[in-house]
Amino acid sequence: MTGVNLAANLARTAAQYPDRVAIRLDDTMLTYAELDDATKRAAGLLAEHGVQPGDRVGIMLPNVPQFAVLYYATLRAGAVVVPMNPLFKEREVAYYLSDSGAKVIFVWEDFQHEAKAADTACVVLDGSLPDAAPIDHVVDRADEDTAVIFYTSGTTGRPKGAELTHANLMRNVEIAVRDLTQATAEDVVFGALPLFHVFGQTVGLNVVVAVGGCLSLMSRFDAAKALEVLQRDKVTVFEGVPTMYVALANHPDRANHDLSSLRVCLAGGAPLPTEVITAFEQAFGCVIMEGYGLSETSPIASFNVPGKRRPGSIGTPVNGVRFRIVDDHGEDVPPGEIGEIAIKGHNVMKGYWAKPAETAKAIRDGWFHSGDLGRQDEDGFYYIVDRKKDMIIRGGYNVYPREIEEVLYEHPAVGEAAVIGVPHTELGEEVAAVVALKPAANATADELRDFVKGKVAAYKYPRTVRIVDELPKTATGKILKRELD
Repeated sequence: MTGVNLAANLARTAAQYPDRVAIRLDDTMLTYAELDDATKRAAGLLAEHGVQPGDRVGIMLPNVPQFAVLYYATLRAGAVVVPMNPLFKEREVAYYLSDSGAKVIFVWEDFQHEAKAADTACVVLDGSLPDAAPIDHVVDRADEDTAVIFYTSGTTGRPKGAELTHANLMRNVEIAVRDLTQATAEDVVFGALPLFHVFGQTVGLNVVVAVGGCLSLMSRFDAAKALEVLQRDKVTVFEGVPTMYVALANHPDRANHDLSSLRVCLAGGAPLPTEVITAFEQAFGCVIMEGYGLSETSPIASFNVPGKRRPGSIGTPVNGVRFRIVDDHGEDVPPGEIGEIAIKGHNVMKGYWAKPAETAKAIRDGWFHSGDLGRQDEDGFYYIVDRKKDMIIRGGYNVYPREIEEVLYEHPAVGEAAVIGVPHTELGEEVAAVVALKPAANATADELRDFVKGKVAAYKYPRTVRIVDELPKTATGKILKRELD
């Protein structure tokens, strides 16, 4: 067995920089020595709950220092992290826990009701750190051992757990440090990206811990508060989704803050309009580097690197990763033509948890088929054209229409339902539903919207519901979503 546990990065950095601040949330700060000690004690708490190497552990926390503690404690114990959005409702929590077979879930006190209903041991956390007899050693892990299961979705409608290995994440962190951020122990990284999401986890938390820098957290992004944090902590690396850049570029008070410490800005999660890039760079004097990736690719797959970028593109594949643009038969298409992006390299997931058929469908001959449509220009830069899947990206959060449609179908009045993304100036896309009622059934649009709102996370429910007599269909009876825009 060869390899190294990702948690070893924390142990090494704590020995090298014990007194440096690792995690900050306003006035709460943890040095590396304190973070390492808290992680050892949390590992002891996991042991008290019978967690063994390979067991799954749910973490359902906002961006608070306790997330980092439990994340590295789980990895230290050789267990597998199952990160979960704290906005999830009971049905979502229950599915994640049952599908992953998680032995225990750690949940923030504000969200405990949704998690406690599940049939899994639940530990509720408040502002204090977990405490138990410390476990000092880091369990050995092989390169191919799973470190984190990130749930994503596709055409089946039920979320699938992408298994990322210790090797996947270690290599992605190395690339983020060396090629994207050039991060050092002197850097302060802005931490508003959700830590339960692969972008914030890999390029934020894991990068900071690898180099001994500081992660300045925000539990919920707010442009005015962000400007204060950026100035207060002298943030050097900003990581965000397009909605964050839009909000900062348009904020009326931006000129009254000193953000001269910024040296690099990274964007992902959704395409960033070129006009937003221009406005932000003019306002803050810091270049934005766009990239592309998925939960299944750890996430970094391509990026515009410093000194070599093309605004509007997703850059070029990172070191050790290859792209192809293929047609429906898996054949390469010429530069300039549109096809599906296929990815091969050290970043590609191990597979979908307990779903061998779905894994075989997604990874063919070592190539992960992304479901995203793109093209390559003559200079080797890649561009996202559209999404082959129906996934909606609302403010950087992924919304999977089939999941919302299934909830709508639970309403007794709904005969047919289709969920689509509609353009939104601030969020990128907004969730909308088009519904045909059953014969003689009655329901209002507000009633249907509120029905879904009570069953899914707040960012998922459709803000608009349109009731029609009949949904357009193909000759085979498939709903034609493109005619619903």
